[in-house]
Amino acid sequence: MGIAKSFLTAKNMAAEHGRKWDRCLADTAVKTVTGLAVGVVFSVVLFKRRTWPVSLGSGLGLGMGYANCQHDFRSPYLVHGDMVKDQ
Repeated sequence: MGIAKSFLTAKNMAAEHGRKWDRCLADTAVKTVTGLAVGVVFSVVLFKRRTWPVSLGSGLGLGMGYANCQHDFRSPYLVHGDMVKDQ
């Protein structure tokens, strides 16, 4: 039984970098839009149509997406669950 080695080529590294960017942009967009929607609801329901809940909600969503992107790009050896193969 030999140990299978996986060598990263330039093509594989570029593909992984592209996947990380796609996940990052999609995650940031979802979190920003969700924060915006929550801010609009709170603005209308609780705060008499003020604008600061909308700004706060979208800013929090954008910040969470940015933090997730930083974590994803700074951990190069993290293996995501969809890439694990059965042995």
